[in-house]
Amino acid sequence: MSAPARALSQPLPQGKREDGSARPDIPVLRGLGVGARLGGSLRKLALALLGGIVLAAGACALLLPERFAVNAPLAHMLWGQGVGAPSEAEIGSRIRAAQGFSITLFAAELPGPRFLRPLPDGSLLVSLPKAGRIERLEPDRDGDGRSDDRSVVLADLNRAQGMDVSGGWLYVGETDAVGRIRFDPSTGRTEGAYDRLVTGLPAGGNHWTRTLRFGPDGLLYVSIGSSCNACEEDDPRRATIMRYRPDGSGGEIFASGLRNAVGFDWHPASGALFATDNGRDLLGDDFPPCELNLVVEGGFYGWPHANGANVPDPDFGEADPGLLARATPPAHPFGAHNAPLGITFVRSPDAPAALRGAALVALHGSWNRTEKDGYKVVSLHWRPDGSIEERDFVVGFELDEDVIGRPVDVAQGADGAFYISDDYAGAVYRVHADAAGTGTAAPSPAPATETTDEAQPPGDPTRGRSLYEANACAGCHEPERAAPGFVPVPLTSLSARYTIDSLASFLATPTPPMPVAPLDAAKRRDLATFLLSEHP
Repeated sequence: MSAPARALSQPLPQGKREDGSARPDIPVLRGLGVGARLGGSLRKLALALLGGIVLAAGACALLLPERFAVNAPLAHMLWGQGVGAPSEAEIGSRIRAAQGFSITLFAAELPGPRFLRPLPDGSLLVSLPKAGRIERLEPDRDGDGRSDDRSVVLADLNRAQGMDVSGGWLYVGETDAVGRIRFDPSTGRTEGAYDRLVTGLPAGGNHWTRTLRFGPDGLLYVSIGSSCNACEEDDPRRATIMRYRPDGSGGEIFASGLRNAVGFDWHPASGALFATDNGRDLLGDDFPPCELNLVVEGGFYGWPHANGANVPDPDFGEADPGLLARATPPAHPFGAHNAPLGITFVRSPDAPAALRGAALVALHGSWNRTEKDGYKVVSLHWRPDGSIEERDFVVGFELDEDVIGRPVDVAQGADGAFYISDDYAGAVYRVHADAAGTGTAAPSPAPATETTDEAQPPGDPTRGRSLYEANACAGCHEPERAAPGFVPVPLTSLSARYTIDSLASFLATPTPPMPVAPLDAAKRRDLATFLLSEHP
């Protein structure tokens, strides 16, 4: 077991080492993919070693088949070394966001930032697995576009990546454990000791990251990638998404056959769980695709027996015909070897109409292709027939085989902007709507209620029923009345989540893609009363 984690909240100014000394200003070997600042004989040794690797990779490209291609920032692949953050000129001219959006550098000089977790005060938690830390990035209060400060929240962690905040706890996914500590998201401060609730998770192997999130059911979901490219695992927890109670008990395999489901999130309207998954390597430039999977309890998603749309794997496809037959194909294919990682659904009611109900996905970028692909952030849009359209959202991290960034995670902050982590450039970017655009403004708060349920009488359920019918609510919530191909969202156990006041407030600013009905306060209260009486 790793050493106990330390809870901290010490400032960590950018541009300095942890001991306070200045970083030496030695040029970055960006063209060769080396981000370590080296000097003297050490730099010469690194150059010689890297030169040998480059020559070897070139020889492999000439002598071996396409499936064995190695084409990536080699120093990042081998040692986790990256480059410095791109300059303002590069961000303005090369790294570009979709029309109507601008991208700026929010934080730099972070050691391999991976996953992000926004907090209500506008700050961000960022995991730094190489450094064994979770840090907090302060919001930009002075208006210069950058995070105002950094502080360490937890240290001495074992390659921690995933994080979530629930019930006054900060949960952390280490490579071999899940832990938690008391946490105040308004201040970023921890209290008490860090407790590893789940220990003995399978560690090592090809895929060491552990992503965790709390689902709408209040349970904790943890992804555990495979130990290999393609193999039969000895530990059944490998290549799965696990599910636990908040106290770490009751661990069970929720879904399997997921080679490396690094990112997952729940659709805000349907509650469906979608997960990214990295397809296997060494089968050629364009096969198999990486995947977006609609993950259900007990589902099996193919690995290692099937790839893509249930194409039998050349090594394991015939090993178990029964498994191959019941494998669920992906909901959407990404490009082969694009390495989709973090995913988040757009939830802000003030997001531009084109993004409402969409998901943003970070593509870390390929290594096993003769030509690089990925290295960008894309948006996914659900069509009426259930198919998914993929569009570029932020591009330019790779240009003409030159790589200056590798997106890892994308999250929507309390200010409505989107934040992207980049473990190659050691940076976090902020993407926001242009001033003249249609706006990704801060989410509108729910209208305050002037009186309590006890002081104000309930609405009229009969009028509420009429409003329910007049606004065609049944088409979205009743399976027998939904349009063909539309997946309805059942109304169940509303009283466990809402009072009349809180449901009426929700109806004023519903979660996208639920539309805002043109109702005044009295009518929203009538509708809320009807819904709670019919679906308690």
